[in-house]
Amino acid sequence: MKYQIVPVTPFQQNCSIIWCEKTKLAAVVDPGGDIERIQQQLEHHGLTIEKVLLTHGHIDHVGGAKALSEATGVPIIGPHKDDEFWLSSLSEQSKHFGFLPVAPFSSDQYLQSGDSVTVGEQTLQVLHCPGHTPGHIVFFSPQDNLAWVGDVLFKGSIGRTDFPQSSHKDLIESITKTLWPLGREVSFIPGHGPISSFGIEREQNPFVADQLFS
Repeated sequence: MKYQIVPVTPFQQNCSIIWCEKTKLAAVVDPGGDIERIQQQLEHHGLTIEKVLLTHGHIDHVGGAKALSEATGVPIIGPHKDDEFWLSSLSEQSKHFGFLPVAPFSSDQYLQSGDSVTVGEQTLQVLHCPGHTPGHIVFFSPQDNLAWVGDVLFKGSIGRTDFPQSSHKDLIESITKTLWPLGREVSFIPGHGPISSFGIEREQNPFVADQLFS
C-alpha cells in the first residue's frame, strides 16, 4: 500500500492519501480541510478516491470530510459511533478553534473493533482506541506493518484527554493493550508530527514507555 501525507488546516494535521498500487483506488484519511490540495494530489498520482476514512470527530481531522465526500460522491466511513456527538457539534467546534464554519454531518458507516475496510485490493483492520475521544479508531495495515493512529499516539507524546468524554486511563490502555500487541516493528502515522514506530515509543516515550509500567 502506498501513501502520501498532506498537511492540512492551521493545525498542520496529517491527512493521508492511501492507495492500492494495483488498482489505483484510494482513500483519504482525516481530511481536516484544504480539500483542493488533497484533490490535486489525487490527480497528480492518477488516483480514484473511493472513500473517506475518519479516525475521530475533531474538526481538524473531519472539517473537510463532507465537502470532499460531496465533491467526489464517495462515502464517509468511521469513526466509532461514540464520536457521533463530536460530528454533530462541528458548528461549535468551528467557533471554538477559529476554523471556517463547518456544518454538522453523520458518517455513512460507523466502525468498531474487528471491522475492516478495503482500499482497492488492500485491507485495513479497525481498532477501537478510546481515550482522546470515546469513539477514536485506528486503521492498521498488517501487510505493511503500518498504522494510522490519529491523535492516540505521537512521537514522544500522547493525545490530550482534557476534552468532553476523554479519559487518560482509557488512552493509556488503548496504547498499551491494543496498539503495542501489534508489534514493535509497526510504524505509525500520527495525526500531527513525524512518523515513529511502536518500538521506539515503547523505549523512549515519556508517557507510555515500557519502563513506566514494569
